[in-house]
Amino acid sequence: MHNPKPVVSPPIAVPAKRKRGRPPLPIVVHPASLWEVFEHPDDFHAALDLQIRRHGENAYRLHRAIVAAGGLTDRTTLSAWRRGVKVPETPASLKVLDIIEHRYRLEAGYLRSRLSRRRALRGLLPPEVPHAESRRLAWHLPDDFDERSATEQEEILAWVHSTILSGGTAYHRYHSTVSKHRFALRFDGGGPLELAAPEHLRAEMDALLRFKSATLTDIGYQRSGVWGPETASQRGEHLALLFGALAAMPDDEVSGLGVPREHLTFGLLVLPSVWDWYVQWRERRRGFFTGWEREMLLLGAAFSRNQTGWVRQSPWLAERLCPIPGIVTQQDIDRIRGDWDGACDQVHRHALARSKEIERVARIHRDPFEPILPILEAASPVGEYRRITEEILNRMPDEKRYPRATAEAVRSFLMLRLGLHLGVRQKNLRQLLLCRRGSPVTPERDLENRRCGELRWSDREGGWEVFIPCVAFKNSGSAYFSKRPFRLLLPDLGGLYGWIDAYIGRHRSALLNGSRDPGTFFVKTVKVSSRDASYNQNTFYDAWRQVIQRYGIFNPYTGKGAIQGLLPHGPHSVRDVLATHVLKQTGSYEQASYAIQDTPATVADHYGRFLPQDKAALAAQVLNRVWEEAA
Repeated sequence: MHNPKPVVSPPIAVPAKRKRGRPPLPIVVHPASLWEVFEHPDDFHAALDLQIRRHGENAYRLHRAIVAAGGLTDRTTLSAWRRGVKVPETPASLKVLDIIEHRYRLEAGYLRSRLSRRRALRGLLPPEVPHAESRRLAWHLPDDFDERSATEQEEILAWVHSTILSGGTAYHRYHSTVSKHRFALRFDGGGPLELAAPEHLRAEMDALLRFKSATLTDIGYQRSGVWGPETASQRGEHLALLFGALAAMPDDEVSGLGVPREHLTFGLLVLPSVWDWYVQWRERRRGFFTGWEREMLLLGAAFSRNQTGWVRQSPWLAERLCPIPGIVTQQDIDRIRGDWDGACDQVHRHALARSKEIERVARIHRDPFEPILPILEAASPVGEYRRITEEILNRMPDEKRYPRATAEAVRSFLMLRLGLHLGVRQKNLRQLLLCRRGSPVTPERDLENRRCGELRWSDREGGWEVFIPCVAFKNSGSAYFSKRPFRLLLPDLGGLYGWIDAYIGRHRSALLNGSRDPGTFFVKTVKVSSRDASYNQNTFYDAWRQVIQRYGIFNPYTGKGAIQGLLPHGPHSVRDVLATHVLKQTGSYEQASYAIQDTPATVADHYGRFLPQDKAALAAQVLNRVWEEAA
């Protein structure tokens, strides 16, 4: 039976469904404002929200206009900006702000100026650049860095690296190069295993530090002078470099002597050949002798000094001596063991003679004045340095939005202000304790035992006072102190008291972030990677240097920074600024010494940059009065 073929009906055309709702409105290039604004918000999110509402738009309409103008962002990001949840942080997002400002006919920078950080934090550098380095670089790069040519980008990066990050001076370039090849031995048990000092050498170092730092010496020993914690740390670092150079292999970057670590001992310091090798090795490494080599030779002479030298009083060190090819023979060892005092006499005379020879040819590698020359050459060095504190205040972020960044800026401001008012060394500044208003002050005896000072409120004077016992100073025996404590009432100028109260009341706790309070006025920013809020010598120096990098150095590519030609430096440079300022104003080395708690001779040798033209200008002020009176 035949089955008929099925009939297929033709397809029925189904009309397309109309989208519900009204079609999108056409994009207006410049929407008209609905009302006038007489007071503009300072916050970025409030200003953006105001302008969107003022021009009768919402995030959806604005997003369409931004995309049409070539901007890259999404609608949720715009909403987050309006609510204050996020802020623009990339070059692309900063470009969006330019589009919005153009769309609403706002002055250039209207929105950007309301960001606490007016630079892009992400996206400026290639992905291969480490995150930590990119964060450091981003602070000093212009917002349009990614839009510039490759040649301009290379030029900007080279300037930032050489002038801001590395320091710009010949010494910093040298130090940056040699610091890449670490060779100093570690006596604290930390660091790479290959740099750890052997156990017997650590025991010898501990014996030396106990001899020079203990309140009372061991029975049978005599000494001249005591090392404080900072001096002991510095001497330990210098000796670690010496033994590290002896242990480094001759065929690596350090080009050391290659002494096996088990043969290292302080007994080697009684050999003139060891000292000669070391100072000549440093001369080859740097290219010339400096005062550093002379200081090391004087330290060796002190170790071997009759009656009070530690090496002189430790003849047991001779038993650990072993031959070193080209430096120490077995015959030398036998002679030393047979006459320890004679060997110490010989190296003592040799070290003193060599130190005098080096003193005649030593050159200055690190000119302490070079980084701050633009300040020292100004008519008012202190007034010039004060411009950095004003730059910090001008760029202070919004505390409500960025409480931690604000706290760091206030801390930076107070570091420089207190440094300029006090003129103390960084040890005294970073160890300054805090006594809050209404709390009992720390007794002077306790401060003497802790060898530190205190910032306290004086009810009698009605102001903040800094009190530091004289034993806390490096030059405590100076005639300046006459065994009396240092006491200074801080002046309430430039709103200083208000910033101190704000720092103590709010910002300091934001920096501590719930961690243990070390009790010092200045505290570090506590992070997940570092819960210790106390500063040490290195971290305080780095903090001061970072303030100068961010606020002090004028950056021609961003237009930020206070002083053109300034270079990174640490807190010790403030003493040069203060001494030079007083010298330029008075011509008196004695009055300059009062500003930094030192002697006129020390100011003349180390701190004051009082050039002939400065002296002539000061004398001319007196002589010119004759002509002014006659006119």
